[in-house]
Order: sequence, then structure tokens, then C-alpha cells
Amino acid sequence: MAVSSFGSLDEALRKKLEKLGLFSDLDLVLHLPLRYEDETQLLPISAAIPGNLVQVEGVVVEQEILLRPRRQLVCRISDDSGTLCLRFFSFYASQTVAWSPGTRLRVLGEVRAGFRGAEMVHPKCRVVRDNLPLATTLTPVYPVTAGLPQRTLSRLITQAFARLQQKQLLQEILPQTILSACQLSGFVDSLSLLHCPPAGVPMAALQQRSHPAWQRIKFDELLAQQLSLRCHYHQRHSQRAPALPQQAGLQQKLLAVLPFGLTDAQRKVVAEIGRDLAQPYPMQRLLQGDVGSGKTVVAALAALQAIGNGYQVAVMAPTEILAEQHFRKLSDWLIPLGVGVGWLSGSQKKNQRQLELERTATGAAMLVIGTHALFQETVQFNRLGLVVIDEQHRFGVGQRLALRLKGGGEASIPHQLMMSATPIPRTLSMSYFADLDVSVINQLPPGRSPVVTRLIDDSRRDEIVARIREACLAGRQAYWVCPLIEESEALQLKTAVETCETLSQTFPELSIALIHGRLGSEEKSAIMAQFSQGTVQLLVATTVIEVGVDVPNASLMVIEHAERMGLSQLHQLRGRIGRGSAAGVCVLLYQQPLSEVARKRLQIIFEHGDGFEIARQDLLLRGPGEFLGTRQSGVPLLRFADLEEDADLLEMARNVAEDMLRDYPHEAQRHMQRWLGRKEDYLRA
Repeated sequence: MAVSSFGSLDEALRKKLEKLGLFSDLDLVLHLPLRYEDETQLLPISAAIPGNLVQVEGVVVEQEILLRPRRQLVCRISDDSGTLCLRFFSFYASQTVAWSPGTRLRVLGEVRAGFRGAEMVHPKCRVVRDNLPLATTLTPVYPVTAGLPQRTLSRLITQAFARLQQKQLLQEILPQTILSACQLSGFVDSLSLLHCPPAGVPMAALQQRSHPAWQRIKFDELLAQQLSLRCHYHQRHSQRAPALPQQAGLQQKLLAVLPFGLTDAQRKVVAEIGRDLAQPYPMQRLLQGDVGSGKTVVAALAALQAIGNGYQVAVMAPTEILAEQHFRKLSDWLIPLGVGVGWLSGSQKKNQRQLELERTATGAAMLVIGTHALFQETVQFNRLGLVVIDEQHRFGVGQRLALRLKGGGEASIPHQLMMSATPIPRTLSMSYFADLDVSVINQLPPGRSPVVTRLIDDSRRDEIVARIREACLAGRQAYWVCPLIEESEALQLKTAVETCETLSQTFPELSIALIHGRLGSEEKSAIMAQFSQGTVQLLVATTVIEVGVDVPNASLMVIEHAERMGLSQLHQLRGRIGRGSAAGVCVLLYQQPLSEVARKRLQIIFEHGDGFEIARQDLLLRGPGEFLGTRQSGVPLLRFADLEEDADLLEMARNVAEDMLRDYPHEAQRHMQRWLGRKEDYLRA
């Protein structure tokens, strides 16, 4: 569906519109108001209650320019019921002339209680001449940019609307059966009302976006997203991937030697993944599980299904510590079964790296584990059938795609299993991950005790220090996590070094080590090995230990400046303890004063241990943009719909998308083009 481009606009104005993401007439028409102002009625000044946005009219009875405490223009207007003060901190000389005493002004603004009675600061003002009529519609207020007045933007939107109507580019796309079943208002009628609401339309319904016109626009936006993602889902089923049927031999051997049994939840997701791998089209499954729920063994069983069919498996992790932990654990499990395990990282020595590259290229290494080094051009697989990506949200779309293409390009695409210990709330899963199949491990292994969380003011640090000594001397181990300082990695490192020195002086009887991101791979491995073996009792660390570190004897963690960290990170860090028989205790040290957001974050992490509930609260607190990390997700965010408030619309759009793709494929394509245009490709990465 073609969209009409702008009419003839000068370059300066065009650039301002482009700053707002407006490149065509359709973009302008879909640039909807942030809020509305009611200029359809006048109130007496005496009825203007502080806190309300109102329109009043009166004659200027006094005007003065004050110089203290800062330069300002003050006018007082009066009607039969009372007087109102108007205050302007920015004004022109021409305005002092236009608003001189005796002039009748109509003003719109928020009333507030001032030192000398009711006042408005920088209200919208118009000089009243010849019985200026009241507006017959509510006044829209649009998102604008510097140098682009509301009046200009409103005029451009009106002109664009007329051009599109004339060219019949705003016709109804959705079939009448869907409109009736979903009780949706017409597309053009909805747009017209939102840009120019009649005086009788309830202001509250417009401001809260609950009016049927808003519901239609939000539904259309959600439907376009669902259509695009479901198109991708169905498109994947037309691509070729190696069919990898169940091979019980290797899997049964691993299960027989493991010192634990699978939970019911693990068995369920193993079966789901197994069915996917047996299909001749590429699996793209997201495996969600809270910290410590046992995702690694599920990934190992999936890998053995591929290896049993003669295909290689790549396991990619975001950090060397996590990748190396996977390497050690999977090597312990799989090498005794006769499976060759390879290791690739950016810090390997040249000779060792060359050897691993050869083992990967020849197929001697059937399971290859590494960091982002896995998708570099020099890495060639012999027969790649499955890609496992741990903490998938930490990798960009391009990185994940590069690893998939190692399977032989478009002729054969490897299956992909993405794992995340950062649970994704249901509404996000339904919207931004609608092209994936999702498996959830919603059960922790037996014997895991919930971690006790303590919120403690930094002024009580001495009590925590005493608790550390007590735990370590009793044979337990502890972490001391230094604050995350986003602005300066160097400052974070300095803090960690100083903390380690201070604690070493405080605890001369304890073995203390420091680990951080700038250490070499061998140094980090050696320190983690000492901590795992119990040689190191207290590990001072930056947030490099956030994921993957598994030391069952570590039962106490102190996190400094917890107020600076996000909920997901706090939950991940907390998940490093309580993995053994002893109950874990996580102490969140915070410093006053706390911002309102920091206070809410700490309250959430204190009250909830369930990662899925924490993720839901996090989504409410931050919104989908921050939660997803839009730069990495590559997904255009929703402009109008709210995932929490509009969950019912999302559910409806999800169901309608499947019906439209099946019964109205032409209309489905037109709808995606209208709403996504150039952005549709982002949803396919």
C-alpha cells in the first residue's frame, strides 16, 4: 500500500518533522495527541479551582514588570466574580503592549495558589475582540520538537489527512466480520475523533486512552505487530533445518550418571524441545527458568539429541566466566560419554585457539562452547545442527543471526534454543516474542531453600562485617559485591580494589580474593577454581559474577549500593547463593537518601523471590523499552498500546492475527504496511 509523501515543504520544516519520525502524510496522521485542552467553555474566575486546567476571561486591570526575584511580567485580570494573577517569566515587549490595562483576555492554564491569591503561570492567552466565539472541539496537544509550534503541526496534520482521504489511502482494511466480532469503531472515524474531538466527548476517556477511538488505534497497532511476528513464525516453518529425531542412548546415559533427577518441569520442557528438534524446519524456542531452576541440564540433553544424530552443537554465553563454567560442567558430563567438547574464547593463546578451530572444523569437537568468539569468520563448523544461546537478551540481533548462518546459510539453518534466567512477563512474551515458542521451567529442584533477603542501611556496616566473619569461620563462604557505577568501569574497579584491601585488613584470619572483568581469563579461572574448592573464603567481586557462578558452599552475599542496581541484576546476583544445603542470606546495603524508583526497586526485591513476579513488577516500573533494551532487541516499540493496561486488546489481536493470515492474507499485508512500513524488517531478526 503506497503512502502519500509530504506536500511541498521547505527543508527546515521537513527536518523538524523527521526529528519526530515523521516522513510521510501517513506518519503525520498517525502522530496522535498526547493530551487535550478544553477551550469549549468559559468558567467564572471564582470557579477556577487550584490544580485544574481551565479557561477564563477577564479584563486586564493591572500590569507590571518585576525584577526580583527574577524578571517577570505580571498581569491581573478581573471579571464579575473575582481576579486572577497571570505570571510570565519569558515575554516579548509586544506582549506588554497587547496585554495593557483595559484589554480583554481569554486565558487557558492550570490554576495554582500564589502568594497574592489564585494565579496562572504562562497560560495560553488570546485577546478578545468582537465576541470571539468559543471553540467547538477539544484542542489536541501533540508531541513537538524545538522550533515546531503546535499550531503549525496541527495545520500540517489536517492537510495530510485531507490529502490521504482524497487519494483513498485511509480506507478501512479490516474485514467487517472482524470489526463486528471485536466491536471496533471505524478507522477513519477513530482518527478524525482523536485529532478533532467534539465538545461532548468525555475528556477523561481521551486522556486515559480508554475511548473506543483509542481502543481501535491501539488494537490496530498490536495487530500489526502480531501479524508481522506470526508471519515470521510461519515463514520459519518453510525453511529447512536438519531433522534430529530422539536419540535416547546418549541422553539415558547422562541421566543415569547425574547425581540428581529431573523435576517434572524439566522433563516437560525436554520433551517440548525434543519434538521441535525432530522437525525439518528450524526450532526457535525460548527456554525461561528462574535462577537455579536447572536450564543447563536441559540444554545438555537437547545437545545430546543433536549429537546423537551426527550434528554439532554451539553453546554461546555472554561472559567468559559463564562460558567457562558451562565448559567445565558440560565437559564433566559429556566427555565420559565419548563426546568431544571444544572451547573458544577471545583471550585464548594463538596455538590453543588454532587447535580448537581445527577440532571445530573437522567435527572432532561435537559440542563447542564459547563467548561471542563463536561467530567470528575464522570459526567454521563441520555440521552445525543446534545453537544454544545463554542469557540471549545480552546478544544483539546481528550476533545471533551470524551464529545461525554458520549452519550452512539459507540451505540449512540450525535449530536455536535461547535460554534466559531473566523471566519475561506474559504480556511481553505474547507481544515481542510472538514469533518464538516458549518453554518455562517453573519449578526449582528439591532441597533448594529460598534466599532470605535483608535490607540494611550502610550505617550498620559493622554488623554485616561481623556476620561475614561468623559465617566464614563456621566453614561457609561469602561474596562481597561492589557497587555498579555505570558511568565509570575504572571507578568501579577502584572501589573493588579498595574494598578488598579494607576487608583483608579487617579479616587477617580469612582467605580473601578479588575478581573483576579486567583480569585475564586464566586469572579469573584460577580465582573461581580456588573459590569453588573452598580455598578462598571471601570473594570480593564486581558484577562480573552476576550470571552462571555456582558455588554450593557460598551462603552469604553482601551487595553494596544495591539502590544503584536494576531488579534483574539484583535477582541474578542473589541467585548465586543458597545452592547448597545451607539457607542463603543476601544483604542489600543501601545509602540514603533513596530516590522513589530506588525505594520501589528495593521493596520489590525484598518482598518477592519469584523471578517471574519480579520481572512483572520491573516491567511496570520501567516500561518495555528499558526492560527489553531496544538497541539489542531490534524491535520497534509500541507507541500507543500499554501492555499491562491493554492486555485484553493484545489477546484479541493475537487471535485475530492468525485468522487474518489464514482467511484474509491480502488485508493482513496491507495492514502491516500501513502500521510498520520500513520497520517490519526489524521484527524478523
